[in-house]
Amino acid sequence: MRDWKKAITFSYDDGVTQDRRLVELFNKYGMKATFNLNSELLGKDGWLLREGIRVSHIKVEPSEVRDLYAGHEIAVHTLTHPNLAELTDEEEIVRQVEQDRQNLSALAGYEVTGMAYPGGGVNFTPRAAELIAGRTGVKYARTTVCNYGFEPQDNLYQFQPTVYHIMEMDKMLELGKKFLENASDRKQIFYIWGHSYEFDYHDTWKAFEGFLEMMAGREDIFYGTNAEVLCGCAR
Repeated sequence: MRDWKKAITFSYDDGVTQDRRLVELFNKYGMKATFNLNSELLGKDGWLLREGIRVSHIKVEPSEVRDLYAGHEIAVHTLTHPNLAELTDEEEIVRQVEQDRQNLSALAGYEVTGMAYPGGGVNFTPRAAELIAGRTGVKYARTTVCNYGFEPQDNLYQFQPTVYHIMEMDKMLELGKKFLENASDRKQIFYIWGHSYEFDYHDTWKAFEGFLEMMAGREDIFYGTNAEVLCGCAR
């Protein structure tokens, strides 16, 4: 992996069937992403009602995980998607994370070491982060607290992404232009997160593809998975 000053990375949760289309877009524009999966929910049917719109929330099949996400990163999202901030049983927190990691490692064919906390809002505690750092094989864990910045962070177990792709698309575009113009000598990380089913709300697939086209093909930007970008680049 080459040395870099600027990197862009993406993180998508839940392992839903809309990931198939999203992976095609990332591959088309030479982007790398991390996909955070709940191993005990794979293959489950479902739907969500968001903004008065019903969208599919069908999980990908376990048998397609390795091929679908080839060239990208598979990461932990817990076994069954509980809010870890609401779990008082520390052994259950460890089990939800470490067993998911082991299950996904078997499906992926390599050791899974990344994670995104499940749920929105307050979805982790400092104690949960300590347990994950000390008692699992996870090397980093992403929160849902956006910081709208590009600076590397010391605490990879409470990692803050730059921006939430769909609810803040205008902000994402604004930050994208700023990132392209950024000439800092320090490492800069543009980290975007979301869920692929959210593109179905108002059919924003084309708008997101325009963003990928804008960010693609830059010699001064490293396009990597979360693990490739985050691990080893703390301040």
